[in-house]
Amino acid sequence: MTDAIVKDSNGTTLNEGDSVTLIKDLKVKGTSETIKRGTLVKNIRLNGNPGEIECNTKQVKGLVLKTEFVKKA
Repeated sequence: MTDAIVKDSNGTTLNEGDSVTLIKDLKVKGTSETIKRGTLVKNIRLNGNPGEIECNTKQVKGLVLKTEFVKKA
């Protein structure tokens, strides 16, 4: 892991284990699922890339989200 600071769409710093909310409907590549705006995603993981987080949702496991589409809950 690097010491990269990960920030959400509002500029708030995200940490390992935080909860985030989606600010836009997102289509998931490789599936027919769409994750709706306002979905709460709990227990995020940082992957060393300041523009991405890893998480699991009820619909999709092992999801990587861009931080520009989430805000800290």
